Amino acid sequence: MSDLPRTYLTTPIYYATGEPHIGHAYTSFLADTLARYHRQTGASVLFLTGTDEHGQKIQEEATRRGVEPQKLCDEMAARFRQAWAELDIEYDRFIRTTEEEHRQVVRSFLRRLHRRDLIYRDTYQGWYCVHEERYWTEKDLTPEGNCPDCNRPVREIEEQNYFFRMSRYQEELIRHIESNADWIVPEVRRNEVLGFLQNPLSDLSISRPRTRLRWGIPLPFDEDHVTYVWVDALINYLTASGAIRPDRPEGDEGFDDVSGSWWPADLHLIGKDILTTHAVYWPTLLLGAGLPLPRRILAHGWWTVGRDKMSKSLGNVVDPLALREQFGTDAVRWYLMREMPTGGDASYTPERFLIRYDELANVLGNLASRALSMIGRYREGVLPQAAGVGLEDEIRETLASFHQSMESLRLHEALGAAMDLARVANGYVEATEPWALAKNPERADELNEVLSTLHRTLGVLAALLFPVMPGKMRELAAALGLEGVPSLEESVRSTPLAPRVSAGLRLFPKADKVAADAGGA
Repeated sequence: MSDLPRTYLTTPIYYATGEPHIGHAYTSFLADTLARYHRQTGASVLFLTGTDEHGQKIQEEATRRGVEPQKLCDEMAARFRQAWAELDIEYDRFIRTTEEEHRQVVRSFLRRLHRRDLIYRDTYQGWYCVHEERYWTEKDLTPEGNCPDCNRPVREIEEQNYFFRMSRYQEELIRHIESNADWIVPEVRRNEVLGFLQNPLSDLSISRPRTRLRWGIPLPFDEDHVTYVWVDALINYLTASGAIRPDRPEGDEGFDDVSGSWWPADLHLIGKDILTTHAVYWPTLLLGAGLPLPRRILAHGWWTVGRDKMSKSLGNVVDPLALREQFGTDAVRWYLMREMPTGGDASYTPERFLIRYDELANVLGNLASRALSMIGRYREGVLPQAAGVGLEDEIRETLASFHQSMESLRLHEALGAAMDLARVANGYVEATEPWALAKNPERADELNEVLSTLHRTLGVLAALLFPVMPGKMRELAAALGLEGVPSLEESVRSTPLAPRVSAGLRLFPKADKVAADAGGA
Protein backbone atom coordinates (compact mmCIF):
# COMPACT_ATOMS: atom_id res chain seq x y z
CA MET A 1 0.00 0.00 0.00
CA SER A 2 1.19 3.57 -0.67
CA ASP A 3 1.55 6.35 1.89
CA LEU A 4 -1.50 8.13 0.47
CA PRO A 5 -4.62 8.32 2.63
CA ARG A 6 -6.65 5.20 1.86
CA THR A 7 -10.27 4.26 2.07
CA TYR A 8 -11.79 0.80 1.62
CA LEU A 9 -15.57 1.00 1.10
CA THR A 10 -17.93 -1.93 0.62
CA THR A 11 -21.55 -2.48 -0.30
CA PRO A 12 -23.33 -5.74 0.51
CA ILE A 13 -22.98 -8.22 -2.31
CA TYR A 14 -26.40 -8.50 -3.89
CA TYR A 15 -28.25 -11.78 -4.12
CA ALA A 16 -28.25 -13.07 -7.68
CA THR A 17 -31.94 -13.99 -7.96
CA GLY A 18 -33.62 -10.60 -8.42
CA GLU A 19 -33.29 -7.60 -10.71
CA PRO A 20 -31.44 -4.49 -9.49
CA HIS A 21 -33.92 -2.12 -7.82
CA ILE A 22 -33.91 1.19 -6.00
CA GLY A 23 -32.77 -0.40 -2.73
CA HIS A 24 -29.69 -1.83 -4.41
CA ALA A 25 -29.16 1.43 -6.28
CA TYR A 26 -29.30 3.52 -3.10
CA THR A 27 -26.58 1.53 -1.32
CA SER A 28 -24.40 1.55 -4.42
CA PHE A 29 -24.92 5.28 -5.02
CA LEU A 30 -24.05 5.94 -1.39
CA ALA A 31 -20.79 4.00 -1.74
CA ASP A 32 -20.02 5.55 -5.12
CA THR A 33 -20.60 9.08 -3.81
CA LEU A 34 -18.31 8.47 -0.84
CA ALA A 35 -15.67 6.84 -3.04
CA ARG A 36 -15.67 9.78 -5.44
CA TYR A 37 -15.53 12.23 -2.53
CA HIS A 38 -12.47 10.54 -1.05
CA ARG A 39 -10.79 10.47 -4.45
CA GLN A 40 -11.54 14.20 -4.73
CA THR A 41 -9.61 14.74 -1.49
CA GLY A 42 -6.60 12.83 -2.82
CA ALA A 43 -7.16 9.46 -1.13
CA SER A 44 -6.47 6.05 -2.66
CA VAL A 45 -9.79 4.18 -2.76
CA LEU A 46 -11.00 0.59 -3.07
CA PHE A 47 -14.74 0.49 -3.69
CA LEU A 48 -16.04 -3.08 -3.59
CA THR A 49 -19.39 -4.43 -4.72
CA GLY A 50 -20.58 -7.65 -6.33
CA THR A 51 -23.02 -10.56 -6.25
CA ASP A 52 -23.78 -13.27 -3.69
CA GLU A 53 -24.10 -16.47 -5.74
CA HIS A 54 -24.53 -19.47 -3.43
CA GLY A 55 -27.28 -20.86 -1.24
CA GLN A 56 -30.64 -22.52 -1.37
CA LYS A 57 -32.45 -19.60 -3.01
CA ILE A 58 -30.09 -19.74 -5.98
CA GLN A 59 -30.41 -23.51 -6.22
CA GLU A 60 -34.22 -23.41 -6.12
CA GLU A 61 -34.52 -20.46 -8.51
CA ALA A 62 -32.22 -22.17 -11.01
CA THR A 63 -34.30 -25.33 -10.78
CA ARG A 64 -37.47 -23.31 -11.31
CA ARG A 65 -36.01 -21.72 -14.45
CA GLY A 66 -34.59 -25.02 -15.70
CA VAL A 67 -30.97 -23.82 -15.82
CA GLU A 68 -27.78 -24.66 -13.97
CA PRO A 69 -27.09 -22.44 -10.91
CA GLN A 70 -23.87 -21.14 -12.45
CA LYS A 71 -25.72 -20.02 -15.58
CA LEU A 72 -28.28 -18.15 -13.48
CA CYS A 73 -25.48 -16.46 -11.52
CA ASP A 74 -23.65 -15.49 -14.72
CA GLU A 75 -26.82 -13.88 -16.11
CA MET A 76 -27.64 -11.97 -12.93
CA ALA A 77 -24.08 -10.75 -12.35
CA ALA A 78 -24.08 -9.39 -15.90
CA ARG A 79 -27.35 -7.54 -15.22
CA PHE A 80 -25.97 -5.90 -12.10
CA ARG A 81 -22.81 -4.87 -13.94
CA GLN A 82 -24.88 -3.39 -16.74
CA ALA A 83 -27.17 -1.55 -14.33
CA TRP A 84 -24.25 -0.05 -12.44
CA ALA A 85 -22.61 1.04 -15.69
CA GLU A 86 -25.81 2.77 -16.80
CA LEU A 87 -26.11 4.46 -13.40
CA ASP A 88 -22.49 5.65 -13.50
CA ILE A 89 -21.40 3.63 -10.47
CA GLU A 90 -17.61 3.45 -10.69
CA TYR A 91 -16.57 0.53 -8.50
CA ASP A 92 -12.98 -0.71 -8.30
CA ARG A 93 -13.77 -4.40 -7.78
CA PHE A 94 -16.86 -6.43 -8.65
CA ILE A 95 -16.59 -9.69 -6.73
CA ARG A 96 -18.55 -12.87 -7.36
CA THR A 97 -18.64 -15.55 -4.68
CA THR A 98 -18.34 -18.27 -7.32
CA GLU A 99 -14.81 -17.03 -8.13
CA GLU A 100 -12.10 -19.59 -7.39
CA GLU A 101 -10.09 -17.04 -5.39
CA HIS A 102 -13.02 -16.45 -3.07
CA ARG A 103 -13.68 -20.16 -2.74
CA GLN A 104 -10.12 -20.71 -1.56
CA VAL A 105 -10.21 -17.77 0.87
CA VAL A 106 -13.42 -19.11 2.45
CA ARG A 107 -11.90 -22.54 2.91
CA SER A 108 -8.72 -21.06 4.32
CA PHE A 109 -10.73 -18.92 6.77
CA LEU A 110 -12.80 -21.89 7.95
CA ARG A 111 -9.71 -24.05 8.25
CA ARG A 112 -8.26 -21.40 10.56
CA LEU A 113 -11.36 -21.45 12.80
CA HIS A 114 -11.38 -25.25 12.83
CA ARG A 115 -7.74 -25.44 13.88
CA ARG A 116 -8.51 -23.07 16.74
CA ASP A 117 -11.21 -25.45 17.99
CA LEU A 118 -13.91 -22.88 17.25
CA ILE A 119 -16.03 -25.21 15.08
CA TYR A 120 -17.90 -28.28 16.27
CA ARG A 121 -20.59 -30.61 14.91
CA ASP A 122 -24.05 -30.87 16.43
CA THR A 123 -27.71 -31.48 15.60
CA TYR A 124 -29.95 -28.53 14.81
CA GLN A 125 -33.72 -28.62 15.06
CA GLY A 126 -35.76 -25.56 14.23
CA TRP A 127 -37.57 -23.52 11.62
CA TYR A 128 -35.83 -22.50 8.42
CA CYS A 129 -36.66 -19.63 6.04
CA VAL A 130 -35.33 -20.23 2.55
CA HIS A 131 -35.71 -16.59 1.52
CA GLU A 132 -33.67 -15.23 4.44
CA GLU A 133 -31.49 -18.38 4.58
CA ARG A 134 -31.84 -18.31 8.37
CA TYR A 135 -32.93 -20.62 11.17
CA TRP A 136 -35.49 -19.43 13.72
CA THR A 137 -36.70 -20.77 17.04
CA GLU A 138 -40.38 -21.24 17.77
CA LYS A 139 -40.52 -18.05 19.82
CA ASP A 140 -39.00 -16.03 16.93
CA LEU A 141 -41.86 -16.78 14.51
CA THR A 142 -44.78 -14.47 13.84
CA PRO A 143 -48.18 -15.32 15.39
CA GLU A 144 -49.04 -16.94 12.04
CA GLY A 145 -45.90 -19.10 12.24
CA ASN A 146 -43.98 -17.25 9.53
CA CYS A 147 -40.47 -15.81 9.27
CA PRO A 148 -40.19 -12.67 11.44
CA ASP A 149 -38.09 -10.88 8.79
CA CYS A 150 -39.99 -11.50 5.54
CA ASN A 151 -43.27 -13.04 6.79
CA ARG A 152 -42.87 -16.01 4.44
CA PRO A 153 -43.64 -19.61 5.46
CA VAL A 154 -40.83 -21.52 7.16
CA ARG A 155 -39.86 -25.20 7.13
CA GLU A 156 -39.20 -27.38 10.17
CA ILE A 157 -35.77 -28.96 9.81
CA GLU A 158 -33.66 -31.32 11.89
CA GLU A 159 -30.15 -32.01 10.61
CA GLN A 160 -26.47 -32.28 11.47
CA ASN A 161 -24.59 -29.02 11.05
CA TYR A 162 -21.27 -27.49 12.00
CA PHE A 163 -21.36 -24.59 14.46
CA PHE A 164 -19.02 -21.67 15.15
CA ARG A 165 -18.53 -20.86 18.85
CA MET A 166 -19.94 -17.36 18.42
CA SER A 167 -21.07 -17.17 22.05
CA ARG A 168 -17.42 -17.14 23.14
CA TYR A 169 -17.00 -13.62 21.75
CA GLN A 170 -20.17 -11.97 23.08
CA GLU A 171 -18.53 -10.00 25.89
CA GLU A 172 -15.58 -8.94 23.75
CA LEU A 173 -17.95 -7.65 21.07
CA ILE A 174 -20.01 -5.73 23.63
CA ARG A 175 -16.86 -4.10 25.00
CA HIS A 176 -15.79 -3.10 21.49
CA ILE A 177 -19.14 -1.48 20.70
CA GLU A 178 -19.30 0.35 24.02
CA SER A 179 -15.72 1.60 23.64
CA ASN A 180 -16.25 2.85 20.07
CA ALA A 181 -19.30 5.08 20.01
CA ASP A 182 -19.31 5.56 16.23
CA TRP A 183 -18.39 2.02 15.21
CA ILE A 184 -22.05 1.46 14.24
CA VAL A 185 -23.96 4.45 12.86
CA PRO A 186 -26.52 5.82 13.27
CA GLU A 187 -26.81 5.58 17.04
CA VAL A 188 -30.22 3.93 16.89
CA ARG A 189 -28.67 0.94 15.08
CA ARG A 190 -25.85 0.77 17.63
CA ASN A 191 -28.44 0.61 20.38
CA GLU A 192 -30.31 -2.14 18.52
CA VAL A 193 -27.18 -4.30 18.44
CA LEU A 194 -26.40 -3.67 22.10
CA GLY A 195 -30.01 -4.58 22.92
CA PHE A 196 -29.68 -7.79 20.91
CA LEU A 197 -26.51 -8.66 22.81
CA GLN A 198 -28.23 -8.33 26.19
CA ASN A 199 -29.53 -11.87 25.65
CA PRO A 200 -27.23 -14.90 25.56
CA LEU A 201 -25.67 -15.27 22.13
CA SER A 202 -26.19 -18.65 20.49
CA ASP A 203 -23.51 -20.38 18.46
CA LEU A 204 -23.79 -19.94 14.70
CA SER A 205 -24.63 -22.76 12.31
CA ILE A 206 -22.08 -22.37 9.52
CA SER A 207 -22.91 -25.31 7.24
CA ARG A 208 -25.67 -27.10 5.38
CA PRO A 209 -25.57 -30.82 4.48
CA ARG A 210 -25.03 -31.49 0.80
CA THR A 211 -27.92 -33.96 0.89
CA ARG A 212 -30.14 -30.87 1.10
CA LEU A 213 -28.01 -28.18 -0.53
CA ARG A 214 -25.26 -28.77 -3.07
CA TRP A 215 -24.80 -25.21 -4.37
CA GLY A 216 -22.17 -23.83 -2.03
CA ILE A 217 -18.50 -23.96 -1.02
CA PRO A 218 -17.62 -27.32 0.59
CA LEU A 219 -16.14 -27.20 4.08
CA PRO A 220 -12.39 -27.87 4.01
CA PHE A 221 -12.72 -30.45 6.79
CA ASP A 222 -15.94 -32.16 5.63
CA GLU A 223 -16.79 -32.22 1.93
CA ASP A 224 -20.30 -33.50 2.72
CA HIS A 225 -21.25 -30.04 4.01
CA VAL A 226 -21.30 -26.67 2.25
CA THR A 227 -20.68 -23.30 3.87
CA TYR A 228 -23.69 -21.35 5.13
CA VAL A 229 -24.29 -18.67 2.51
CA TRP A 230 -24.04 -15.77 4.97
CA VAL A 231 -20.61 -16.89 6.18
CA ASP A 232 -19.51 -17.37 2.57
CA ALA A 233 -20.86 -13.92 1.63
CA LEU A 234 -19.31 -11.98 4.52
CA ILE A 235 -15.85 -13.31 3.77
CA ASN A 236 -15.98 -11.58 0.36
CA TYR A 237 -14.76 -8.42 2.09
CA LEU A 238 -11.56 -10.23 3.03
CA THR A 239 -11.14 -11.84 -0.38
CA ALA A 240 -11.16 -8.49 -2.16
CA SER A 241 -8.86 -6.89 0.40
CA GLY A 242 -6.01 -9.30 -0.25
CA ALA A 243 -5.67 -9.96 3.48
CA ILE A 244 -5.71 -13.77 3.15
CA ARG A 245 -3.34 -15.54 0.80
CA PRO A 246 -4.97 -18.83 -0.18
CA ASP A 247 -1.79 -19.90 -1.98
CA ARG A 248 -0.63 -21.06 1.47
CA PRO A 249 -3.74 -22.95 2.61
CA GLU A 250 -1.97 -25.28 5.03
CA GLY A 251 -0.45 -22.58 7.25
CA ASP A 252 -1.50 -19.46 9.10
CA GLU A 253 0.85 -17.16 7.17
CA GLY A 254 -2.04 -15.66 5.27
CA PHE A 255 -3.59 -14.36 8.50
CA ASP A 256 -0.71 -13.02 10.51
CA ASP A 257 0.08 -9.83 8.59
CA VAL A 258 -2.61 -7.75 6.88
CA SER A 259 -0.47 -4.60 6.63
CA GLY A 260 0.12 -5.04 2.92
CA SER A 261 -3.60 -5.41 2.20
CA TRP A 262 -6.65 -3.18 2.23
CA TRP A 263 -7.95 -4.81 5.42
CA PRO A 264 -9.56 -3.67 7.65
CA ALA A 265 -12.40 -2.11 5.71
CA ASP A 266 -12.93 1.54 6.54
CA LEU A 267 -16.68 1.40 6.03
CA HIS A 268 -19.24 -1.35 5.47
CA LEU A 269 -22.38 0.18 3.91
CA ILE A 270 -25.45 -1.99 4.51
CA GLY A 271 -29.22 -1.84 4.84
CA LYS A 272 -30.57 -2.03 8.38
CA ASP A 273 -32.19 -5.42 7.63
CA ILE A 274 -28.75 -7.09 7.54
CA LEU A 275 -27.36 -5.32 10.60
CA THR A 276 -27.13 -8.43 12.80
CA THR A 277 -25.12 -10.39 10.25
CA HIS A 278 -22.63 -7.51 9.84
CA ALA A 279 -22.47 -6.26 13.42
CA VAL A 280 -22.65 -9.61 15.27
CA TYR A 281 -21.89 -12.59 13.01
CA TRP A 282 -19.09 -10.91 11.05
CA PRO A 283 -17.10 -9.35 13.90
CA THR A 284 -17.25 -12.51 16.00
CA LEU A 285 -15.98 -14.55 13.04
CA LEU A 286 -13.14 -12.07 12.62
CA LEU A 287 -12.33 -12.19 16.33
CA GLY A 288 -12.24 -15.97 16.09
CA ALA A 289 -9.79 -15.80 13.18
CA GLY A 290 -7.65 -13.21 14.94
CA LEU A 291 -8.23 -10.51 12.33
CA PRO A 292 -8.91 -6.77 12.85
CA LEU A 293 -12.53 -5.61 12.83
CA PRO A 294 -13.83 -3.20 10.20
CA ARG A 295 -13.45 0.41 11.28
CA ARG A 296 -17.09 1.42 10.82
CA ILE A 297 -20.52 0.13 9.83
CA LEU A 298 -23.24 2.36 8.41
CA ALA A 299 -26.69 0.78 8.41
CA HIS A 300 -28.98 2.92 6.27
CA GLY A 301 -32.75 2.86 6.28
CA TRP A 302 -35.34 1.56 3.86
CA TRP A 303 -37.07 3.15 0.94
CA THR A 304 -40.80 2.95 1.50
CA VAL A 305 -43.84 3.54 -0.64
CA GLY A 306 -46.39 5.07 1.68
CA ARG A 307 -46.00 3.09 4.88
CA ASP A 308 -44.76 -0.12 3.28
CA LYS A 309 -41.12 -1.13 2.80
CA MET A 310 -40.25 -1.31 -0.86
CA SER A 311 -40.01 -5.01 -1.70
CA LYS A 312 -40.42 -7.33 -4.66
CA SER A 313 -42.92 -9.49 -2.78
CA LEU A 314 -45.25 -6.49 -2.28
CA GLY A 315 -44.95 -5.48 -5.93
CA ASN A 316 -44.04 -1.87 -5.08
CA VAL A 317 -40.38 -1.75 -6.19
CA VAL A 318 -39.35 1.33 -8.13
CA ASP A 319 -37.00 0.64 -11.04
CA PRO A 320 -34.19 3.23 -10.94
CA LEU A 321 -33.48 2.63 -14.61
CA ALA A 322 -37.04 3.65 -15.48
CA LEU A 323 -36.60 6.95 -13.61
CA ARG A 324 -33.30 7.41 -15.39
CA GLU A 325 -34.88 7.06 -18.82
CA GLN A 326 -36.95 10.21 -18.26
CA PHE A 327 -34.86 12.42 -15.98
CA GLY A 328 -31.31 11.21 -16.46
CA THR A 329 -28.91 9.29 -14.25
CA ASP A 330 -27.69 12.24 -12.22
CA ALA A 331 -31.18 13.37 -11.29
CA VAL A 332 -31.87 9.89 -9.86
CA ARG A 333 -28.57 9.93 -8.00
CA TRP A 334 -29.33 13.39 -6.60
CA TYR A 335 -32.79 12.43 -5.42
CA LEU A 336 -31.66 9.30 -3.62
CA MET A 337 -28.72 10.98 -1.87
CA ARG A 338 -30.52 14.26 -1.09
CA GLU A 339 -33.85 12.86 0.03
CA MET A 340 -32.89 10.11 2.50
CA PRO A 341 -31.30 11.29 5.75
CA THR A 342 -28.30 8.98 5.94
CA GLY A 343 -29.21 6.17 8.31
CA GLY A 344 -32.96 6.87 8.30
CA ASP A 345 -35.93 5.81 6.20
CA ALA A 346 -37.40 7.77 3.31
CA SER A 347 -40.61 7.45 1.37
CA TYR A 348 -40.51 7.51 -2.41
CA THR A 349 -43.26 9.50 -4.09
CA PRO A 350 -43.32 11.04 -7.58
CA GLU A 351 -44.09 14.39 -5.94
CA ARG A 352 -40.95 14.31 -3.77
CA PHE A 353 -38.87 13.30 -6.75
CA LEU A 354 -40.11 16.32 -8.69
CA ILE A 355 -39.43 18.65 -5.75
CA ARG A 356 -35.82 17.52 -5.67
CA TYR A 357 -35.57 17.71 -9.44
CA ASP A 358 -36.94 21.25 -9.45
CA GLU A 359 -34.18 22.13 -6.97
CA LEU A 360 -31.65 21.11 -9.58
CA ALA A 361 -33.40 22.93 -12.41
CA ASN A 362 -34.40 26.13 -10.63
CA VAL A 363 -31.39 26.67 -8.35
CA LEU A 364 -28.27 25.04 -9.77
CA GLY A 365 -29.31 24.90 -13.41
CA ASN A 366 -30.60 28.46 -13.34
CA LEU A 367 -27.35 29.75 -11.80
CA ALA A 368 -25.19 28.04 -14.41
CA SER A 369 -27.35 29.24 -17.27
CA ARG A 370 -27.38 32.86 -16.08
CA ALA A 371 -23.67 33.07 -15.30
CA LEU A 372 -22.49 31.49 -18.54
CA SER A 373 -24.93 33.54 -20.61
CA MET A 374 -23.74 36.80 -19.04
CA ILE A 375 -20.06 35.95 -19.61
CA GLY A 376 -20.96 35.19 -23.22
CA ARG A 377 -23.02 38.36 -23.67
CA TYR A 378 -20.88 40.88 -21.78
CA ARG A 379 -17.37 39.51 -22.35
CA GLU A 380 -17.72 37.57 -25.61
CA GLY A 381 -17.39 34.27 -23.77
CA VAL A 382 -13.96 34.95 -22.26
CA LEU A 383 -13.72 35.08 -18.49
CA PRO A 384 -12.27 38.43 -17.42
CA GLN A 385 -9.18 38.55 -15.21
CA ALA A 386 -10.48 39.50 -11.77
CA ALA A 387 -9.99 38.16 -8.24
CA GLY A 388 -13.45 36.59 -8.08
CA VAL A 389 -13.68 36.82 -4.30
CA GLY A 390 -17.18 38.25 -4.03
CA LEU A 391 -18.39 35.09 -2.23
CA GLU A 392 -15.09 34.16 -0.57
CA ASP A 393 -16.47 33.77 2.96
CA GLU A 394 -19.52 31.84 1.78
CA ILE A 395 -17.38 29.44 -0.26
CA ARG A 396 -15.04 28.67 2.61
CA GLU A 397 -17.92 28.20 5.06
CA THR A 398 -19.61 25.85 2.59
CA LEU A 399 -16.44 23.80 2.10
CA ALA A 400 -15.96 23.45 5.86
CA SER A 401 -19.58 22.40 6.36
CA PHE A 402 -19.44 20.03 3.37
CA HIS A 403 -16.31 18.26 4.61
CA GLN A 404 -17.64 17.95 8.14
CA SER A 405 -20.93 16.45 6.96
CA MET A 406 -19.26 14.03 4.53
CA GLU A 407 -16.78 12.79 7.13
CA SER A 408 -19.70 12.32 9.55
CA LEU A 409 -21.57 10.35 6.84
CA ARG A 410 -24.39 12.91 6.69
CA LEU A 411 -24.41 13.11 2.92
CA HIS A 412 -27.84 14.71 2.69
CA GLU A 413 -26.56 17.62 4.81
CA ALA A 414 -23.40 17.98 2.73
CA LEU A 415 -25.44 18.19 -0.47
CA GLY A 416 -27.80 20.64 1.20
CA ALA A 417 -24.84 22.88 2.03
CA ALA A 418 -23.70 22.82 -1.60
CA MET A 419 -27.18 23.68 -2.84
CA ASP A 420 -27.39 26.52 -0.30
CA LEU A 421 -24.22 27.98 -1.86
CA ALA A 422 -25.97 27.91 -5.25
CA ARG A 423 -28.90 29.77 -3.69
CA VAL A 424 -26.55 32.35 -2.21
CA ALA A 425 -24.93 32.80 -5.63
CA ASN A 426 -28.34 33.38 -7.23
CA GLY A 427 -28.97 36.02 -4.57
CA TYR A 428 -25.59 37.54 -5.37
CA VAL A 429 -26.68 37.95 -8.99
CA GLU A 430 -29.83 39.78 -7.90
CA ALA A 431 -27.91 41.99 -5.47
CA THR A 432 -25.11 43.00 -7.86
CA GLU A 433 -27.32 43.37 -10.97
CA PRO A 434 -24.65 42.62 -13.60
CA TRP A 435 -27.09 43.64 -16.36
CA ALA A 436 -27.06 47.15 -14.90
CA LEU A 437 -23.26 47.18 -14.51
CA ALA A 438 -22.90 46.19 -18.16
CA LYS A 439 -24.63 49.41 -19.23
CA ASN A 440 -21.99 51.59 -17.57
CA PRO A 441 -18.44 51.31 -19.02
CA GLU A 442 -17.01 53.00 -15.93
CA ARG A 443 -18.13 50.01 -13.84
CA ALA A 444 -16.39 47.42 -16.03
CA ASP A 445 -14.11 46.30 -13.19
CA GLU A 446 -17.13 45.70 -10.94
CA LEU A 447 -18.77 43.60 -13.64
CA ASN A 448 -15.56 41.63 -14.16
CA GLU A 449 -15.45 40.85 -10.45
CA VAL A 450 -19.08 39.69 -10.42
CA LEU A 451 -18.62 37.46 -13.46
CA SER A 452 -15.37 36.00 -12.11
CA THR A 453 -17.03 35.36 -8.74
CA LEU A 454 -19.89 33.49 -10.40
CA HIS A 455 -17.47 31.46 -12.52
CA ARG A 456 -15.39 30.56 -9.48
CA THR A 457 -18.47 29.63 -7.47
CA LEU A 458 -19.68 27.33 -10.23
CA GLY A 459 -16.25 25.67 -10.28
CA VAL A 460 -16.54 25.05 -6.54
CA LEU A 461 -20.06 23.65 -7.00
CA ALA A 462 -18.83 21.35 -9.76
CA ALA A 463 -16.20 19.95 -7.37
CA LEU A 464 -18.64 19.63 -4.47
CA LEU A 465 -21.37 17.95 -6.50
CA PHE A 466 -19.17 15.76 -8.69
CA PRO A 467 -19.35 12.78 -6.28
CA VAL A 468 -23.15 12.63 -6.58
CA MET A 469 -23.61 13.90 -10.16
CA PRO A 470 -20.41 13.09 -12.05
CA GLY A 471 -21.90 13.30 -15.54
CA LYS A 472 -23.55 16.68 -15.15
CA MET A 473 -20.60 18.17 -13.28
CA ARG A 474 -18.29 17.16 -16.13
CA GLU A 475 -20.67 19.02 -18.45
CA LEU A 476 -20.58 22.07 -16.18
CA ALA A 477 -16.77 22.03 -15.93
CA ALA A 478 -16.50 21.82 -19.73
CA ALA A 479 -18.91 24.74 -20.15
CA LEU A 480 -16.79 26.74 -17.68
CA GLY A 481 -13.77 26.19 -19.92
CA LEU A 482 -12.00 23.99 -17.37
CA GLU A 483 -9.93 20.98 -18.39
CA GLY A 484 -11.91 18.79 -16.03
CA VAL A 485 -13.77 18.85 -12.74
CA PRO A 486 -11.32 20.40 -10.25
CA SER A 487 -10.39 18.70 -7.01
CA LEU A 488 -11.89 20.17 -3.87
CA GLU A 489 -8.61 21.88 -3.07
CA GLU A 490 -8.17 23.27 -6.59
CA SER A 491 -11.73 24.58 -6.71
CA VAL A 492 -11.19 27.22 -4.01
CA ARG A 493 -8.45 28.97 -5.98
CA SER A 494 -9.22 31.81 -8.34
CA THR A 495 -9.00 30.80 -11.99
CA PRO A 496 -5.44 31.68 -13.10
CA LEU A 497 -6.14 31.85 -16.83
CA ALA A 498 -8.93 33.31 -18.91
CA PRO A 499 -10.89 30.31 -20.18
CA ARG A 500 -13.49 30.56 -22.89
CA VAL A 501 -16.90 29.51 -21.63
CA SER A 502 -19.79 27.96 -23.49
CA ALA A 503 -23.11 29.71 -23.16
CA GLY A 504 -26.39 27.90 -23.67
CA LEU A 505 -25.81 25.12 -21.15
CA ARG A 506 -29.03 23.56 -19.87
CA LEU A 507 -27.95 21.23 -17.07
CA PHE A 508 -31.45 20.29 -15.99
CA PRO A 509 -34.40 21.20 -18.23
CA LYS A 510 -37.58 22.18 -16.44
CA ALA A 511 -39.65 19.21 -15.32
CA ASP A 512 -42.61 20.17 -17.52
CA LYS A 513 -40.32 20.22 -20.57
CA VAL A 514 -38.93 16.78 -19.62
CA ALA A 515 -42.48 15.47 -19.32
CA ALA A 516 -43.47 17.01 -22.65
CA ASP A 517 -40.44 15.52 -24.38
CA ALA A 518 -41.22 12.11 -22.89
CA GLY A 519 -44.82 12.36 -24.02
CA GLY A 520 -43.78 13.19 -27.54
CA ALA A 521 -41.23 10.44 -27.77
